[in-house]
Amino acid sequence: MTTFRALQVTMPQPKQFVRQVVERSIDNLPAGELLVQVAYSSLNFKDALSATGNPGVTRNFPHTPGIDAAGTVVECSDGRFASGDEVIVTSYDLGMETDGGFAEMIRVPSSWAVKLPSGMSLKQSMMFGTAGLTAGLSVQELVEAGVTPDQGEILVTGATGGVGSLAVAILAKAGFQVTAATGKESEHAYLKELGATSVISRDEVTENSTRPMLKPRWAGVVDCVGGEMLAAAIKATRYDGVVTCCGLVGSPDLPINVFPFILRGVRLIGIDSAECPMPRRQTVWNKLASEWSLPQLETMNDEIGLEGLEEAISAMLAGSLKRRQIIKP
Repeated sequence: MTTFRALQVTMPQPKQFVRQVVERSIDNLPAGELLVQVAYSSLNFKDALSATGNPGVTRNFPHTPGIDAAGTVVECSDGRFASGDEVIVTSYDLGMETDGGFAEMIRVPSSWAVKLPSGMSLKQSMMFGTAGLTAGLSVQELVEAGVTPDQGEILVTGATGGVGSLAVAILAKAGFQVTAATGKESEHAYLKELGATSVISRDEVTENSTRPMLKPRWAGVVDCVGGEMLAAAIKATRYDGVVTCCGLVGSPDLPINVFPFILRGVRLIGIDSAECPMPRRQTVWNKLASEWSLPQLETMNDEIGLEGLEEAISAMLAGSLKRRQIIKP
């Protein structure tokens, strides 16, 4: 194969962006030791921003988005992988300024890749994708910090999003009592199908949130929203509880005082999947393939081709996507 199909975003005029599926040459891929034939990718919000020219994600065009990819090694010049190995490539610069997974082929540094864990298919790995990795990192932090199922409720905010829905399902699989917070009343039944013990509104989380402290309720929190929601969750976390944060759709600002931290010993842990060290990354992928594997994973995803991305990207930006989108190039 010397050419391959890819979604390419061009900028024919300033601030005008056009997306189309094109034939590309392998010779034009960026430098890297690892050439991978992509079997599956997945659509993330960051991909939708890249595809529509958000300068906070991508500045150089033409460009192929896709921060996730899973596939088979074609060649690896440094010997880290062998031809035929199945690998997962997420994070780092993939799909941002480096051409990403919305294509039949990618070329990246071999240090960006994780060998596909035993017991997981390439398709399943992209059903998790960066969202699943981020959710898994969040749950892993709670577990390593000593939070156990017998300590009480775990709150998940932004629970219908990619990270939030997977966090609900993983926590439930791990035996935790999960309270899912969402502003979408129509999705309550879906969240309970994922394993949520109870579903509450965003307003219930933020009620009386201007107070310096709130009645302690949560043993742990996986926050995917930020802003007022995160602040309220911290204020309502029980003594020695742990809060992880990975999102800022609510706000990048955190309107809070130090009382929860110095009076209740609450710990706030930031989650970053982009530059996460490889050993931790591998640990979480192995857990997603084994003890955190999800029987309902298939029902959480729809499979589309490259031609279906235009509609899916628009729906994601409009907030109307109900399930994760898996792309088979």
